[in-house]
Amino acid sequence: MRTLTRYIGRDVLFATLAVFAALLSLFAFFDLINELSDVGRGGYTIATASLYVALHLPSRLYELFPVAALIGTLFALAQLVGNSEYTVMRASGASLWQVGWAVLRVGIPLALATFLAGEFVAPPAERLAQQMRQAAKGEGSRVVAQQFSSGFWFRQDQTFVNVRSVLADLTLVGVRIYEFDRDMRLTASRSAQTGRFAGDGRWTLTGVKSTEIVDGTARVSEAQTWTWTSVLRPSLLTVYQVAPERLEIPVLWDNIRLLGTGGTTRTARFEIAFWNKIFYPAAVLAMMLVALPFAHFQRRQGGVGFRIFAGTMLGLAFFLIGRLFSSLGVLNDWPPLLSATLPLMIFAGVAVGMLAWIERR
Repeated sequence: MRTLTRYIGRDVLFATLAVFAALLSLFAFFDLINELSDVGRGGYTIATASLYVALHLPSRLYELFPVAALIGTLFALAQLVGNSEYTVMRASGASLWQVGWAVLRVGIPLALATFLAGEFVAPPAERLAQQMRQAAKGEGSRVVAQQFSSGFWFRQDQTFVNVRSVLADLTLVGVRIYEFDRDMRLTASRSAQTGRFAGDGRWTLTGVKSTEIVDGTARVSEAQTWTWTSVLRPSLLTVYQVAPERLEIPVLWDNIRLLGTGGTTRTARFEIAFWNKIFYPAAVLAMMLVALPFAHFQRRQGGVGFRIFAGTMLGLAFFLIGRLFSSLGVLNDWPPLLSATLPLMIFAGVAVGMLAWIERR
C-alpha cells in the first residue's frame, strides 16, 4: 500500500504543479495586458508594469492553489482511469478511503504552502507592488480611500480620533482628536493638517491647533508640530492600499480590534477576511476530495477533456460562491465565521457524501 500511495501521490503532485504553472502564466499574461493601458502615465513603463505583475504573482498563487489542486487531481485520476490502473488498484483491495488518503498526503503540504504564501509572501509583495505602481505613475499624493464621508474614525481609551483621508504614502491628512474624561466630558480637542509616523507608536502632527478645557475655561494654542502617541500603526493603514483579503492575519486582527472599539465602525469585511485567511488553505484538501468521485466515471461517460472541463467549472463555482457569500455576509450582517466557511463546508460535505455513497454502492 505504501508503494501505491507514493505512486498516486506522485501523479497527483506533478499534475497539480503543471496545472498550477499553466494557470499562473495565464493570469500573469492577463494582468500584464490589463496594465498596458496605464503604460505611459508618468514614469510607468512596460518594465515597471512587468515588475508590478511579478510582485502580484504571490497573491495569484494564493488564490489559484485550490483550483489547481482540483484540476490537477482530476487530470491525474483521469489518466489512471484511462489506463485501467485505477480499476486494478480497486480490484487489488485498495479502498476508496486509502486512495483518498494517498491524495490528501499530497494536499497537506500544498495547503501549508498556500497558507505560507498568503501570510508571509503575498501581503508584503502586494504592498510593494502598489507603492511602486503609484510612485511610477506620480500618484504619491493621491488619496487612497475614506471609510465615511467624514473620513476614518477610531477610539483609543477615552479619546476619539478622526482622520479625513490617508495618502498613498500613508500620510494622515486632516487629523482631529477629541479627548474625554471618565464621565465623557470633553477635556480637549486638537486638529492637525498632516501627520507622519515617527516610530515607537508616535506620530508627528503638523499645523496643530489645540483647545483645552480646564475648570470650564477653554484655552486655545497653536504649534507647528506636536507628538501624538497612539495605538495606530502604519500597518493598520495598509488596508487603504491592499484589500483586506490580501492582508496578514495579525494586521487583520489589529484592524478588527482597533476599528471595532466603541462600535463606531463596521468590521464585517475584515472579520470575514480574517476567517478566510485561516480556513482558505483547507480548500486545497476539499477540492482534492471533490475530484475523487470523478474517478468512478467510466471512460465512455467522459474522458480527460470532460474531467478537465468539469474541474474548471467546479473551481470557478467555488471561487464565485466564496466571493458571493463574503459579500452577502457583509450586506446582511451574517456571522463572519459562517460567511467565510460555509462554501468550504458545502463543497467538503458534498465530496464526503459522494465518496460515502460510492463506497456503500
